[in-house]
Amino acid sequence: MGLRNRRVVVIVALAALIAAAGVVGVTLLQTRGEHTTIPGAVTTPQPGDPPLRLDFGLDTSAEVRALTQAQSLYNANHVAQAAAIFARYHSLEAQIGSAFASWDENGLARMQSLAAAHPASSVALLHLGIADFWAGQNADAVSAWERAAKVGADSPSGVRAEDFLHPTLRGNKQIPGLPFVVLDFSAPRRIAELSGTKQLAALARAAAKPDARAKLLYGSALWSLERPVSAERQFEAAAKLAPHDPVARTAAAVGAFTKANPVKAFSRLGPLTGVFPTAAVVRFHLGLLLLWSGERKKAVEQLKLAATEQPRSSYAEDAKRLLSRLPGTRSK
Repeated sequence: MGLRNRRVVVIVALAALIAAAGVVGVTLLQTRGEHTTIPGAVTTPQPGDPPLRLDFGLDTSAEVRALTQAQSLYNANHVAQAAAIFARYHSLEAQIGSAFASWDENGLARMQSLAAAHPASSVALLHLGIADFWAGQNADAVSAWERAAKVGADSPSGVRAEDFLHPTLRGNKQIPGLPFVVLDFSAPRRIAELSGTKQLAALARAAAKPDARAKLLYGSALWSLERPVSAERQFEAAAKLAPHDPVARTAAAVGAFTKANPVKAFSRLGPLTGVFPTAAVVRFHLGLLLLWSGERKKAVEQLKLAATEQPRSSYAEDAKRLLSRLPGTRSK
């Protein structure tokens, strides 16, 4: 896919994610880590079966394909069909699926046993938290998600745990997942045409050299795979190699974003508007961070600046396209 077409797809996907953000997330008690005797720490169980949030990254093995199908069936309420597939395998993910598929029998107890047997597994802790929350054990859910976020800081499960722990910021609903990092260049054709795992390996080899663009490309790939700690390392290395490059500096600032402490990223990205006053990349990503934090009005202001300050840049085009797709906004 060409760079231009890829960017259009990314912006369309981003707009759809933002539009759907209002229905994503869970409401949790704010008494983090307190005992279950605190009011709100134990509530009425949720109806139905808890959702599965397994993530297999770039793995395309036969087992992963089967488990992906089983997860889709399960989340579509075809529990018996999903259970039959999960039962064929013995991986931790398959056992988690089986535990959830037996929710009405002993699902919570099975999930508790799995998490106890795998205390360093962020995927087990994430799903223990989901199970606890579904059973009305809110304080236990928060505890499990905090552990998942800690041990899985560089994994999709850790990112999901952060979503559950921080569904709002200053009263505003946050968009799930990580804010997008959009580059204005793509990988060389010889790398772009490779399959997923081979492409990632090729990007890693290129990033091992003192090349800022290669590190940005590898970091962007890691970021899209929800490995934020590893991605941030690449972005930081790129910024050190190219301190006067607004794209590298912006990526490093966005890479510091966490829902537990979003101020860290804002405190780095905001000042870049003064360092690079006409760089649309800075305003565009500042708009994205504001969108992720539920600050839509401020985000629109930044996106409009991105569209006008460097009008011929790809980021200006992205900003205009995104503004045209956001509910209740219109680019000028």
